[in-house]
Amino acid sequence: MKQIVYNGEMDPRLCKDVLGTTIADIVDHDPDAIFLDADLMSCSGTLKWAKEHPERAIDCGIAEANMAGVAAGLAVAGFKPIIHSFGPFASRRCYDQIFLSGGYAKNDITVIGTDPGVTATMNGGTHMPFEDVALYNVLPGATIIDASDPTCLASVLRQCMARKGIKYIRVGRKQMARIYADGSELEIGKAVTLREGKDAVVFAAGIMLHEALQAAKMLEEEGISVAVVDCFTIKPLDADTVEAWAKKTGAVVVAENANRHGGLYGSVLEVLGERCPVPAACVAVEDEFGEVGKQDYLQKRFGLTAQHIVEQVKKVLTRK
Repeated sequence: MKQIVYNGEMDPRLCKDVLGTTIADIVDHDPDAIFLDADLMSCSGTLKWAKEHPERAIDCGIAEANMAGVAAGLAVAGFKPIIHSFGPFASRRCYDQIFLSGGYAKNDITVIGTDPGVTATMNGGTHMPFEDVALYNVLPGATIIDASDPTCLASVLRQCMARKGIKYIRVGRKQMARIYADGSELEIGKAVTLREGKDAVVFAAGIMLHEALQAAKMLEEEGISVAVVDCFTIKPLDADTVEAWAKKTGAVVVAENANRHGGLYGSVLEVLGERCPVPAACVAVEDEFGEVGKQDYLQKRFGLTAQHIVEQVKKVLTRK
């Protein structure tokens, strides 16, 4: 079951702490589960637990491609590897190994990429993956999750242990807006309607859910009714829910903390093009590299705010 409790406030928990405790609990209770990190256990909230369980937690050093290969070998031997690094290194740096030794070889690996998009903040453009979703989107059979909040993170990570193929989870390490009550379970592959509406729908994921819900509130004050749908599973996308809301509202906006090319927006457009052609627009990163800055600045810099969503909804409504 799941309970929506969004009120605009931040979840008091850090995502990295929930990540660390969830990984520890999974590995402690499943003899086949094993955790690998690329010299970032302090960043994944696993350092203390890993020191106490050196046989179940492996620090592969700053060698992400090798870590992916080790994970593939462990999968062949019957283990269920979970690997972690920052988003750019968990995607583009080890992509060939994940693609071939993981996906092509039909090995089951859970990949966690932290601080995606603008949540990389002061680590700057080199650590700011806008392209990670697009890369994993073209990996056959892959699952892509953009976690909604810490509760969603814990739920989907546990499900990934029994899910086949490559699973990529992107999530920030700091606080996120609280969307779901503690203990809520969110089924991978099923979108969640957070708010009803009749004039337009915003499909959003990750940190953009908070922005979408704030935008819907702002638009309501102007007499515009906007639905908000949590598409935390980017692949496989819940095409039926996308189609249903598109038909109901006739206007679509997609909001994501990633490059507009090859991500959630592209997946939604495929559904609209094949099933229900309606006016659509997106609030996402354009054809740009990242840069250094605090998150609030970066969200404004790259157009990832509630105000930008409001503007796109109004524009798309003129095309209905």
